[in-house]
Amino acid sequence: MIGGMTGLSSLRALAATLLLLGGAAAALLLGAPLAATLMALFSGAGAIVLLSPGRLTEDSPPVLADAEQKPKRPTVRDFIEAFPEPVLVVRDRRVAIANDAARAVLGARIEGEDVRLAIRHPAAAERLIDPASESGGDDEGHAELVGLGEAERRWTMTVARLADGARLVRLEDRSSTHAAEKMRTDFVANASHELRTPLATLLGFIETLEDLNEGDERDTRLRFLAIMNAEARRMQRLIDDLMSLSRIEADRFSVPREAHDLLSLVEQARDNQRFLSEERGNPIVIDAPENLPAVAGDRSQLLQMVDNLLANALKYGRPGTPVTATIGCDDDGLLLLSIADQGDGISREHLPRITERFYRVDASRSRAAGGTGLGLSIVKHVVERHRGRLHFDSEVGRGTTVQVALPAEPPSSKSHETIAGLRDRNVEASAPN
Repeated sequence: MIGGMTGLSSLRALAATLLLLGGAAAALLLGAPLAATLMALFSGAGAIVLLSPGRLTEDSPPVLADAEQKPKRPTVRDFIEAFPEPVLVVRDRRVAIANDAARAVLGARIEGEDVRLAIRHPAAAERLIDPASESGGDDEGHAELVGLGEAERRWTMTVARLADGARLVRLEDRSSTHAAEKMRTDFVANASHELRTPLATLLGFIETLEDLNEGDERDTRLRFLAIMNAEARRMQRLIDDLMSLSRIEADRFSVPREAHDLLSLVEQARDNQRFLSEERGNPIVIDAPENLPAVAGDRSQLLQMVDNLLANALKYGRPGTPVTATIGCDDDGLLLLSIADQGDGISREHLPRITERFYRVDASRSRAAGGTGLGLSIVKHVVERHRGRLHFDSEVGRGTTVQVALPAEPPSSKSHETIAGLRDRNVEASAPN
């Protein structure tokens, strides 16, 4: 269009020039003065240049047709590309359009393919080539697809008919929802099992005691009562841990702000574990520098975290070897607490799962040591609530080191006084009533 307008303007300019020259020649022949003739000639040439629509300067905007001046209307492809999940447009059983998310999951060359080859799943094929939908029936609905893209991924496929007879296919990733539901189901099953075992033991010994004759030995009764007491306390620990885990999860979105002295908390946890430490012959050694900054946190949860880590190290460290608790700071302003034992260690394939609820590397040994299977899970949730990091380093035959990184309180001019005050407050809190 612009080229046509330029050609037309050139013709107009040529015609005007010829008329101008002809007029100037006639003026000279008729005896007009030379100055007036030249003035008319130059004025006419300037008018030709200024008025000619085909002559544009470099800064002049091009003249566009009406259709090119209108904004571009979005296409169907633009529409489905806006979806973060895989979306396809299927026409005549072939993939007409696929967005980037669909090509990432199903393959880069699925456009033009038979939809049964693009989505290789029996439930999808059955849904997409349903004779009822081909005959114009109600095509809205969904199907559950397992293993599409990856073996463990789960999708909900939704199909809807468009006005022109094509169908819009949308895939929604439900893997995380399914994993959360499976975790909840496993948790309920494991908790029920863990509670049922000591409860069955209690009921069995109660029935046995009821059947004992008065002449039976007193030692037998005392032995049975000791077993019942141990099982009842095991149930109590399990219920306490379940309640603690529930409270921590309920508070996970609220960041604790109170300042606490981490060294005092570790010392109090050492005192709490003194009986187990002396029973197994594992001394707890604390290594910490002076003038540590305070840690922002929930005191009871931080104490429970350190308690659980020390108890684990004592239970699984070799008898007679020390358990070391080291406190320090890194360059990022984080307080680092490392607790190391000299036990049998944990093989690397178990490390990613040891914070799962009720996951045990050695189930029989854990129960014999009095573990509930929730200690490290509680540690993980406490660290997450405090916006910290948890890291395990273990080598079979040499022991395990657990490192917790927690945000420190910003330093202040009264940091020494603050730490002293915190230590006094922690001592008062831990003192018996």
